[in-house]
Amino acid sequence: MVDSQYYLPNDIGISALDCREAFKLLSPKEQMYAHYLSRAAWYGGLVVLIQTSPESANIYVLLQKIFRAQSPQQLEAVATAAGLSAEEYQAFLVYAAGLYANMGNYKSFGDTKFVPNLPKEKFKALVWESQAFKQSPSDMEALWGCCCEPLYSLEDKQKQLGLGEKGITAYFSGNCCLEDAEFAQKFLDSKNLSAYNTRLFKTEIDGKRCYEVRLASAEKDNCAVKGKSEVCFGKYDFEDAVFSVKRGDYAFLMEKVCQNLEKAMTYAANENQKKMLEEYIRSFKCGSVGAHKEGSRYWIKDKGPIVESYIGFIESYRDPFGSRGEFEGFVAVVNKAMSARFAQLVSSAEVLLPELPWPTAFEKDLFLKPDFTSLDVLTFAGSGIPAGINIPNYDDIRQTEGFKNVSLGNVLAVAYATQKDKLTFLEENDKDLYIKWKGPSFEVQVGLHELLGHGSGKLFVQDDKGKFNFDQAAVRNPETGELISSWYKGSETWDSKFSTIASSYEECRAECVGLYLCLNKQVLSIFGHEGEDAEEVVYVNWLNMVRAGLLGLEFYTPESKSWRQAHMQARFVILRVLLEAGEGLVGLKECTGADGRPDAVITLDRSKIHTVGKTAIQRFLCKLQVHKSTADVEGGRALYEGYSAVTADGTYNFLRLRETILLRKEARKMFVQANTYVKDDAVELVEYEGSAAGLIQSFIERFQDDAEEVETQLLEMTCMDSSCWC
Repeated sequence: MVDSQYYLPNDIGISALDCREAFKLLSPKEQMYAHYLSRAAWYGGLVVLIQTSPESANIYVLLQKIFRAQSPQQLEAVATAAGLSAEEYQAFLVYAAGLYANMGNYKSFGDTKFVPNLPKEKFKALVWESQAFKQSPSDMEALWGCCCEPLYSLEDKQKQLGLGEKGITAYFSGNCCLEDAEFAQKFLDSKNLSAYNTRLFKTEIDGKRCYEVRLASAEKDNCAVKGKSEVCFGKYDFEDAVFSVKRGDYAFLMEKVCQNLEKAMTYAANENQKKMLEEYIRSFKCGSVGAHKEGSRYWIKDKGPIVESYIGFIESYRDPFGSRGEFEGFVAVVNKAMSARFAQLVSSAEVLLPELPWPTAFEKDLFLKPDFTSLDVLTFAGSGIPAGINIPNYDDIRQTEGFKNVSLGNVLAVAYATQKDKLTFLEENDKDLYIKWKGPSFEVQVGLHELLGHGSGKLFVQDDKGKFNFDQAAVRNPETGELISSWYKGSETWDSKFSTIASSYEECRAECVGLYLCLNKQVLSIFGHEGEDAEEVVYVNWLNMVRAGLLGLEFYTPESKSWRQAHMQARFVILRVLLEAGEGLVGLKECTGADGRPDAVITLDRSKIHTVGKTAIQRFLCKLQVHKSTADVEGGRALYEGYSAVTADGTYNFLRLRETILLRKEARKMFVQANTYVKDDAVELVEYEGSAAGLIQSFIERFQDDAEEVETQLLEMTCMDSSCWC
């Protein structure tokens, strides 16, 4: 068929996310609260279809109509009649499951497109034989007409997400390029508008550039938002262009989110939760990021809730410019045993932070102890499920008011289970050790990454009134010894200044903090690791990082010289730093595998981790923090892009190694999540088998009460954008 990079294998790992025991321990009131929060998250999660690609929503509706008329089991006989082999029908199911799991036809981790691993004519034959087609032939034929070309197209631009000629994005109209994104950011900054909940559409009228900034909101009118955080609407002349700021993007879905958040308020455990939901509702109704920030403030104050949640336009990884947030909503239940360890780590933070390799002036004036809990996920709606989260992403709140960290325990349990026969690029004598200690070591890394990685470091700021949050006459650059000469001004933020590299750069900084502080015996003791076991945890944590750096090459696109995944770019950068350290710390050699195909092996000298390794990370981490603190975009970009370069010259041929990685890559696992229903004033939990069919069934039952209305609205939203993707 096609390059395996662009389809999901039939044997892809699909696992059910187990939350039954955690859910059973909730009180009836807590279960109701979790249910309505989950409903809000699932409706909001459909926004990701619109954000991902022009065709994602159409494909989703096509699949929903097929499976609502016939279950995966019932459709199997239809597939046989349509001439599909068992393998081709499984490929169809895997494609459908992949679209649901990623909320679009681009992988959430890596941003490459995936297409069905069966011929287009076989896919069409199945559609034509389906009960859904027999019930509404004209509608299904029209849907297929919208889907069939982009469903299978692997033209260069459509192979990955990106801006302009580098790829596909639905955050911008098809005629936008990087210069448009930069220009729009200048406008947004001038109006003190956040890009988090926006999309940008460009037209030209009478030779003049015109931009439409669409804000996500249930309300479509342009009246001002009441309260503290007003949003400016209307038309504005800006330099040589015209900007129009409008509300109403994803209006139907935003209204559904608000309706369910209002129901959840009835079951809130305290005033902080109620006020949090009030502000979220105001944000999603009016399009105000300011209101969402207010809600986030109440969320931070809600310490140690039994049912934890967060919802909104959050992570900016998939915006090619790095400023717009993808919608995400999660609901989870506290795992008390695991949370106790993280609480101890939080308590030790004030002792551990001074260990980080930058001067005291570059650290926050006051460490704001965050909530740090281990959670079992009930619902995670969006394009994928991470292992840990540090939120909110608003730097002004994180710097002065606080944040929360969560580790998703039931995700970790499934995602990082490893089979020895599928473990690549390690020496044989490392594999058993790796399998035994990967889970415990990753638990340590996640804790340090989220709490002391994302939670550390100061940004030097001069506010709108000219006031500085640092002493200009005293703070010096530790690299040069000179007084710092740059900082953030006015409404400038980390994301708006560092834009395209911001997400990956910050992930790299957090990963380096994890590597550096896992060498601390106090940290290891908190997680129950002493003596020889503690050393094994350190070794496997570092080994996992250098292996991940090698695996990261899968997520690099040579044609556009661009990275498609923030975390994997970060890990490749760390690999480069450790290789550069020399002295035999890290070894990387190409070889031939037992199957006769190209292979590679990466090694780590454990005796040099605490010396050569620690020194290398110490120096690099300090540089990362200094550039970030001082808003030194030019220096930070030069440093980070230098280590991110994937070349064929020098000691290592990384382009050739990339081909080996692709040859032996293993597809990322997908998760099947439960549904909740209210019956006789009680909440029921419905779980599904860990298979493609189970994942599909969970989505069919998720929206069964208003499926047709949801599908109609998704098609209308896509249709509204269709003229902009030319």
